[in-house]
Amino acid sequence: MSIKILSVDDEVDLELLLSQHFRRKIRSGEYEFFFAHNGLEALQVLVKNPEISIILSDINMPEMDGLTLLARVNEMRNPAMKCIMVSAYGDMDNIRQAMNGGAFDFATKPIDLDDLDKTIEKAIEQINYIRSSMKEHSQLVNIQNDLSVAREIQQGILPHCFRLKMELADNVDIFASMLAAKDVGGDLYDFFPIDDTHFGFTIADVSGKGIPAAIFMSVSRTMIKANGVRGIPSNECLREVNNLLCEESLNSMFVTTFYGVYDLESGCIEYTNAGHNHPYILHADGTVEQLVTSRNLVLGAMEGISFKSDTMQLQPGDALVMYTDGVTEAENSTHGQFGEPALEDTLRACKGESSQHIVEAINTNVKQFAGDADQFDDITQLVIRRLK
Repeated sequence: MSIKILSVDDEVDLELLLSQHFRRKIRSGEYEFFFAHNGLEALQVLVKNPEISIILSDINMPEMDGLTLLARVNEMRNPAMKCIMVSAYGDMDNIRQAMNGGAFDFATKPIDLDDLDKTIEKAIEQINYIRSSMKEHSQLVNIQNDLSVAREIQQGILPHCFRLKMELADNVDIFASMLAAKDVGGDLYDFFPIDDTHFGFTIADVSGKGIPAAIFMSVSRTMIKANGVRGIPSNECLREVNNLLCEESLNSMFVTTFYGVYDLESGCIEYTNAGHNHPYILHADGTVEQLVTSRNLVLGAMEGISFKSDTMQLQPGDALVMYTDGVTEAENSTHGQFGEPALEDTLRACKGESSQHIVEAINTNVKQFAGDADQFDDITQLVIRRLK
């Protein structure tokens, strides 16, 4: 693309001089010149040709001088447009004023055309650099917009209505939250009806962060739900999901997962822990117990493996508290971690409280602990409290 140059000077001879000196670059299409005889004409030319990137302007002109034109050009706020000011050698006061006013460079009359050629080439280097930076900035803005949309989509995928559409829904109190460390996260939580008296639930943490983790999270969630609604045992569900993820996994991604099936009539939970953090039981009397689970490999790491399931019993008033490691590994400014003891203390202070209160209390305490430190991992919780 040719560099478009506007020469603004009331001396008509300059037009012929420039056309002659730069004739080869003009013929090759490297340069394209436009001409005006004062600042007012120059502004009209700029309106019709906004792609002009270099203005070669005399300072002393009738109707509108070069300094006023420079001020008008500055108002256009186009960093890729450079002004080279021209004046007599003895007019240093105006030249200094032009440079202080934002001119890129200056030339003195009579113009040394070879020197002007070098000045224009230097301006072109700056213009190309600025255009490249502006293009990169535009791309970053587009990426940020895409990430914002992706965040909305991801948040829309996760359940936000925490009431089951089931006849025995009043038997439980469910609440969850996911606070992504970046625009999109790799954590997930979900729950869904299986039959009239059972529902499946899961919390998981994908390795890595950002867009790849978010995509893998979405795939994992879909696979867990698609297999879970079939009503198969939790270990069979995760075995099926693991084999599918191993077929699709890229860059050795994996996901730690806790998946369970809740019986709304009895409060009994059949569950499988695939490398995830051990949940806690907050008992009705305020005591806190970490749930013992069988050791299983994470999902997506090795195809064809089996998983061992366990069972537990929630009593009325008990709450099963599940979380990702973004909770316990949250750091403060001195790199200290929130840790399990602080989580247990938080839970003990939530005796008799709702699932929502428990989730919000943990989020509040983690945030207070971290202070001004950046959040480096997603913070996700899922709490199921048996009411009756």
